Amino acid sequence: MPTRGHVRPDHVDFVQTARRVLEEHGFDPDFDDAVQAQVASLRGAARPDGAGARDLRGLLWSSIDNAESRDLDQVEVAEELPGGSIKILIGVADVDVLVPKGSPADTRAQHNSTSVYTGVAVFPMLPERLSTDLTSLNDGADRLAVVVENVVTPNGDVEHFEVYRAVVHNKAKLAYDDVGAWLENTKAGTVQPPALLAKTPGLAAQIKLQREASQRLKAERERNGALELETIEATPVAKDGRVVDLKLTHKTVARDLIEDFMIASNVAIAKWLEAQGRSGIRRVVREPERWARIVDIARQYGATLPSAPDSLALARFLAARRAADPERFPDLSLSIVKLMGPGEYALDLPGHDPGGHFGLAAHDYSHATAPNRRYADLVTQRLVKAALAGAAAPYTDAELGELARHCTEREDAARKVERTMRKVAAALLLADRIGTTFDAIVTGESVKGTYVRLLHPPAEARVVRGEQGMDVGDRVKVRLIGTDANKGWIDVERA
Repeated sequence: MPTRGHVRPDHVDFVQTARRVLEEHGFDPDFDDAVQAQVASLRGAARPDGAGARDLRGLLWSSIDNAESRDLDQVEVAEELPGGSIKILIGVADVDVLVPKGSPADTRAQHNSTSVYTGVAVFPMLPERLSTDLTSLNDGADRLAVVVENVVTPNGDVEHFEVYRAVVHNKAKLAYDDVGAWLENTKAGTVQPPALLAKTPGLAAQIKLQREASQRLKAERERNGALELETIEATPVAKDGRVVDLKLTHKTVARDLIEDFMIASNVAIAKWLEAQGRSGIRRVVREPERWARIVDIARQYGATLPSAPDSLALARFLAARRAADPERFPDLSLSIVKLMGPGEYALDLPGHDPGGHFGLAAHDYSHATAPNRRYADLVTQRLVKAALAGAAAPYTDAELGELARHCTEREDAARKVERTMRKVAAALLLADRIGTTFDAIVTGESVKGTYVRLLHPPAEARVVRGEQGMDVGDRVKVRLIGTDANKGWIDVERA
């Protein structure tokens, strides 16, 4: 295959390029006049009284998120119970109360269906005044929330779950990196707690209790065959409008904690709607179609997997590889993720099983904890609120099926936009390194082409010469032969 040439622009406007790529994939990057008028008409956050909401403002709620995040979807609090169980409460922002079904903001949110993160610029599903202010669970503010309650036993079982509306008050906005570093070094005492954690009475003990609950939940999921993966995510870093680096985001104890709580909440919501005899939207990850290739990769490490998809066997193999070679484990994780394929949304009818989540080893799973940035979560929130009120469902089954299909399609498109923008950033960084040889891992192989991810920097490239015989998971050496930052093209050949 001929190369696509080398184009080295003097300057690429990253934000304008992102807008163009968004539009090419069917997204609307702007909010029209009707949406702007709706937002301007709002006098403030929803009144936190009435609607049958419990007043839980006295609890020691806190949030843990990225330091720069302002669209806070959830807050958390835990309580130790007699007998050793821990009750965890997750408050999810009540977005529906200010974004009613069929309103201009809702119509636009449904069209895009997700916020899109391009690194340097974020294109939110909802206007920022809604997502980062009036519905965000900001510290120091009273907010309406849908609370998901789980009681976790010492062995990690969830023996009770409940869903209800409440008024919450975030006492502390904490950051992943600070909390993670503190939790990882708590026993050694080498890292002081974050300032906000230290000055808020009882919060340090609260976070440690949450950590204990999350570890119980994770251990139980792993016993059931949940996959513990760790892929490297690269985010463009800009300075004076130019991309100067790719920043890697690694998993931390604090990120794990929130992930464990979100998984438990999403499982509880799916089960709760089913118990109410209500239809919903499930998040489904089916058995890997390329299981044979996963078996082949395991064999290269001296491990044997069964011939049929088995999440528990795969989980044990991955755990062993993480322990044996933690530095290269993200590369193996990437191969497994690519071979498993993407998830999808599916209509969940009472008495009808749409499928489970292979990666989480969960039979019942929804997306319900991020209504500020995922439309499927906002739809689920409306279904939950209707059930709580004893009201008719706000969507017919046919509408839910169509929404599931649309949200899946939009999520796939958002992934393509984000991948393209990572490639634009990487092409800018690599423009001066034509002829350099890189270590890489094969991430895709099909009639559309063969793709690899360079290990340093973590950039995705297309193999345009010498790709014969390559398959997902192979470690290869490639030589950079061309870039085009305007299009996000990085071309390599087998070295």
